[in-house]
Amino acid sequence: MILIGTSKGLIVFEKKETWTVQAVHFLGMPVSYVYVDERNGNWWISLAHRHWGQKLHYSINQGKDWQHVAPPKYPITAMRTVDKVATLKKIWCMAHGGKDHPNALWLGTEPGGLFYSDDYGQTFELIESLWNHPSRLDENQWFGAGRDFPFIHSIVVDPRDSDHVYVAVSCAGVFETKDRGRTWTAKNKGLIASYLPNPDVEVGHDPHLVLQCKNHPE
Repeated sequence: MILIGTSKGLIVFEKKETWTVQAVHFLGMPVSYVYVDERNGNWWISLAHRHWGQKLHYSINQGKDWQHVAPPKYPITAMRTVDKVATLKKIWCMAHGGKDHPNALWLGTEPGGLFYSDDYGQTFELIESLWNHPSRLDENQWFGAGRDFPFIHSIVVDPRDSDHVYVAVSCAGVFETKDRGRTWTAKNKGLIASYLPNPDVEVGHDPHLVLQCKNHPE
């Protein structure tokens, strides 16, 4: 089975003799992200509705029924710039929080906020340690790449240690935590940002996707 998010809905393909469309969910709605939780098989999707904004849904029975949960919300104290309060622009990615934390979810957004849920998406909390990282507060280090604002598009949870997490930001680079988000370190050594005055800058890179090999996570 293959799930494909499109600007006209979630299309589910199933292979029998050939690949065929098994179902279409949220017909006519822009599905911006699709995530399957490997711990329980649940489907998650985010909608980027042009009028209603970002929506978040999940299904525990492969699309027979869908549950709506409130999308993450930036607290009023989260400032995008010194004079602009941050608001959710787009949900870019999701990841589970580890098999030893069955109700934990990570969620990456634009404008560069990482959110965490310990109640399986019923509530989300902004990870302020990353939001308030000194590099994010510098608009010359975190900035948009093809978008108006920076965005977190990759979340990688180490299968050997769920406290060990990487996130990737366009544009900013890769950040690592070894204490489940309490502290963060830039991990961009070896990346070259040829479009910057200093191509070896610590923060300011534009990784497009970060993955970890499950069989050889090291």
